[in-house]
Amino acid sequence: MSTTTTEARAERVTHAHARDVQLPDGAGTLALVTLDNGLDHTKPSTLGPLGIASLFETLTAVRGRVEAGEISAVAVTGKPYFLAAGADLSLIGSIPDRSVALELGRNGHAAYELLHSMGVPTFAFVNGIALGGGLELALNCDYRTVASDVRALALPETGLGLVPGWGGAYIVPRLVGIEKALEVILTRPAANKPYAAAEAASIGLVDLVLDPSDFLEESIRWAARVLTGAVVVERRPLDPAPLWDGAVAIARQRLDAVINGSRPAPYRALDLVAAARDASRVDAFAAEDEALADLIMSDEMRASIYAFGLVSGGKKPVGAPDRSLAQPVTRVGIVGAGLMAAQIATLFAQRLGVPVVMRDLDQERVDKGLAAVKATVDRLTSTGRMSQATGSRLLGSIHGTTDLAEFASCDLVIEAVTEILDLKKRVFAELETVISPTAILATNTSALSVSAMAADLQHPERVVGLHFFNPVAAMPLVEVVQAEHTSLEALATGFAVAAKLRKTAVLVADRPGFVVNRLLVLLLGVIVDAVEHGTPVEVADRALRPLGLPMPPFELFDLVGPAVGLHVLTSLREELGDRFPRSPGLEKLVADGTRVVLPAPAKGLPKPVDPAIQSAFTGPSEGTALDEAGVLDSVLSALTVEVGHMLEEGVVSTPQQIDLCMILGAGWGFHLGGLTPYLDRTGYSERILGHRLLPDGAANVPAV
Repeated sequence: MSTTTTEARAERVTHAHARDVQLPDGAGTLALVTLDNGLDHTKPSTLGPLGIASLFETLTAVRGRVEAGEISAVAVTGKPYFLAAGADLSLIGSIPDRSVALELGRNGHAAYELLHSMGVPTFAFVNGIALGGGLELALNCDYRTVASDVRALALPETGLGLVPGWGGAYIVPRLVGIEKALEVILTRPAANKPYAAAEAASIGLVDLVLDPSDFLEESIRWAARVLTGAVVVERRPLDPAPLWDGAVAIARQRLDAVINGSRPAPYRALDLVAAARDASRVDAFAAEDEALADLIMSDEMRASIYAFGLVSGGKKPVGAPDRSLAQPVTRVGIVGAGLMAAQIATLFAQRLGVPVVMRDLDQERVDKGLAAVKATVDRLTSTGRMSQATGSRLLGSIHGTTDLAEFASCDLVIEAVTEILDLKKRVFAELETVISPTAILATNTSALSVSAMAADLQHPERVVGLHFFNPVAAMPLVEVVQAEHTSLEALATGFAVAAKLRKTAVLVADRPGFVVNRLLVLLLGVIVDAVEHGTPVEVADRALRPLGLPMPPFELFDLVGPAVGLHVLTSLREELGDRFPRSPGLEKLVADGTRVVLPAPAKGLPKPVDPAIQSAFTGPSEGTALDEAGVLDSVLSALTVEVGHMLEEGVVSTPQQIDLCMILGAGWGFHLGGLTPYLDRTGYSERILGHRLLPDGAANVPAV
């Protein structure tokens, strides 16, 4: 096995160490192979060329002992908290040519194939995170146990511009069935949603879930019982061809509808899965090698590496004050009991583990807010994502009231009322009369000036913006807004809270719309403006398909709410000028309460635009109707101009922060690498701004 590739020289090697374990019940000797990169638990084991070579060498030696009759079973496991977090993406991004990429795929298959052809039963004891090639390592074994506290089992490759290239595309559909396999390989990566241990067991990815406290010991005992025949693990039969072909056809239809050919990786993965039913293992793995080699050298992969680096590095926010300045938060107040407030209250109670009080003007509104919290908890407990005991504790920690005085004992109070500046100023003024001198005030405003909200307070320095995105539990971004007088203590508290909530926080200046809403609403405004000037709604709605965004623009309008979209568009226009167009048609839609989109024709497909909304737009006044390419060009040109303004204004300190916000807050695809490298790559930056936004090569390597 060759390991002379250039990327191997920079690798932090994950070594494979083998030791003998005597199995109980006279089951013989188990060769236990442990993967360990020699670093602490904060540095996951990854699999680069030298790591794969180490695994191959160790397993080859073990197979020799199997052939000599010394070993009755083989198992692989990892260092604490990790089996393996997949291939080393920083090394993959530096692969110089296709031949080296092909070699990487073939070497991985060669090492993993030793587990399949060992000659004795093989086991994976999944003690921690197993992603990509790490999970495929386990899949190539005959049996799999997993610790119950493992929360990240996934094949995320198609979300990163790759395919499961070390057996996953062939093994998974045979193991869990074609429909669940498409979820594992396509749907979950698109949503960035790995499986927890119990979920993985429920679909058949793993065979047994065990308590983490004695996981290795119990896994060894279970392996012995499998060897003695006391435990028999049944495998499902291969799905029939009509079911297989039908599921693949539906998946292809959904890909066409959602990403419209904008990125190759999901299609290559689907092709591999489609062929897996009738292909031999050798032929299927060779096809994985070829697909992997092609994709490693693609723009999509290089962009994905950059995006992955941003998201990974986002856990250390740029510009955040020292954490020692953060105030302790032992009780949280939420002003308002609407949908957003209820979501925030649930998240704080769950992640911070502190009491939360929601306050609204009357008991009816309070009761609705508490009912929304209960509905969320009931959904989590009924689906097994939360235990009944945890759900009961969470509900018991959230309290509703109409009494403003109950905020007196809160360390942090967040307003989540209607987006009206005068109302928010009045709320803050009332709060200042009851809260403690050290309490922090936060606003969840999506576009209004935090400085203006705090301007009339006696202590404006205690006010910070914490802009959450809807749905609060799922969206990973929080924009932390530094207002004119925000103190370092308030800012540090905002970042500390975001970290405890497991969110990625980005420091933004107090400028209209901050980052995500400023750009996203501009995008929607340009789309609507094209319709105002005669472009058919269907044409405008299809125009952004080459970007492969999570949903078409009018479906996004429907999700946000036309009234909310109009309000933000109008406020941004007032603050920033005619770059944000006025839309009489949108005003009419809101006034008439007209629906924007129709129900989706099938689960997973976009919602079509309601043809009736065309009549709301007055037709051409000035300008010309555009085709799809013209609409896309208008959108990208407008975004380029706005990014230039935002960087000049200091909304964020770097273009990379804009990219991070758009990836995590607007669903800008990993395959595009963020907004600014896409504008650089397509020439918009130089054509419109006269310069590139990122240094040469910055988007080709991880930004960590």
